[in-house]
Amino acid sequence: MKLESLHDLYVEELKDLYSAETQLIKALPKMAKAASSESLREAFQEHLDVTKQQLERLDQIFEGLGKSPKGKKCVAMEGLIEEGSELISQKKDIDPVVLDAGLIGAAQKVEHYEIAGYGTVRTYAKLLGEDEAAELLQETLNEEAETDEKLTALAESEINLEAATESDTE
Repeated sequence: MKLESLHDLYVEELKDLYSAETQLIKALPKMAKAASSESLREAFQEHLDVTKQQLERLDQIFEGLGKSPKGKKCVAMEGLIEEGSELISQKKDIDPVVLDAGLIGAAQKVEHYEIAGYGTVRTYAKLLGEDEAAELLQETLNEEAETDEKLTALAESEINLEAATESDTE
């Protein structure tokens, strides 16, 4: 696609996020399955449900634009998911609590990428007068930040502490 305007860039970035969310919907169940902590499994499952709603919001935005969300693959999300997959593939060689700490780190990398992406397109939407889209994107941005905060709290109050204790006993 030729990018000749901010609107073109806006649509292209929305497609990137659509691809990212679609990939994440496939990856989150695998992350949940790999987690040994019930709290972490629940957090991944909850975020899967939220991610499906975020994809629906993107569909709504694309419908309003009269555009298709298809046609772009988010290579950044592909790479972030691959990092998490590599960790999961080594599951038998990693202490379960240490794996959980690694899964949180992988998930937070994803969240930070999404926060950057949604912040960018929300700003573009505002500048382009796409007020309804900007509100929908802000809602998603708030959810991504909330998920990041939940993962941090889980890491700091439970999982990373257990992983550190596990390392101390070896």
